[in-house]
Amino acid sequence: MAESVSNRSSKGVLLSVMASVLFSVLYYFVTLLGPLDATEIFGWRMLLTAPCVALFVVLSGAWPQVRDIAERARTHGALWLAMPVCALLLAVQLLLFMWAPLHNRALEVSLGYFLLPLLMVVIGRLHYGERLTPLKRVATLCAAFGVCHELYRVGSVSWETLVVALGYPLYFILRRRFRLDSLGGFCFDVWLMVPIAVYLVLHGPSTLATYRAHPALFGLVPVLGLISAAALVSYMVSSRLLPFGLFGLLGYVEPVMLLGVALLLGGRISGDAWLTYAPIWLGVAMLVAEGAMHVLASRASHAAR
Repeated sequence: MAESVSNRSSKGVLLSVMASVLFSVLYYFVTLLGPLDATEIFGWRMLLTAPCVALFVVLSGAWPQVRDIAERARTHGALWLAMPVCALLLAVQLLLFMWAPLHNRALEVSLGYFLLPLLMVVIGRLHYGERLTPLKRVATLCAAFGVCHELYRVGSVSWETLVVALGYPLYFILRRRFRLDSLGGFCFDVWLMVPIAVYLVLHGPSTLATYRAHPALFGLVPVLGLISAAALVSYMVSSRLLPFGLFGLLGYVEPVMLLGVALLLGGRISGDAWLTYAPIWLGVAMLVAEGAMHVLASRASHAAR
């Protein structure tokens, strides 16, 4: 049993880090789709993600999860409300992720991503009764110091920050509460977004002439869907495999990598901002070190048997 839990945790950590890498790639990729606005990019992203996710669910053998949710929905009326609410909460986050870098609101959104893991750790401890190892406690304190310094440095909390920091925890709590925290539940989230995505694409400002003037879009838009599907599937699977608190702490990998993308795009870290990023990086390093030690110990124990 311990070995099974260890394998789940190792797989969950790997998928979480992979999702963070892919989300960072996606963050940069948006800048290559300049002729399109944020709503169109979101629309195309979901239209192309939906079939990719459906194919992955079928190939991975997760289709029974879809049937199970559909059957439960017949007898549990609350699911008819829970599923659209979950889809809406996720849609807001994905749209905001596309919108922010195109409207000079990346700082506000990134602060939300810095706050998010800390809140998820608190929720995991208070709501789910999850315990933290000593090293995870130190990592949490380091991250908390960095986040508090950033709040002090910025001087206020914007609506974009609150949407990210509060919206995602609510989304994951609802998924677990109604047993939608599976690939099957994620399928319904994506499929319920498709009508909105169709509307945004059809009513967007771009026309066929826009694509003809920028022929690279014919290749870039499909790649957007592939990256998005791989990132979201990895993220959702890891959320199911990992304890709420550990999943939250690993969320710090993504904003750190997004910072790297910002630097790649010409951004700079001001002198007083190092007190934000350095403690968070230290906390992430502690998580990586503990995870590596856990995996090595598990393998050594398994080899000894």
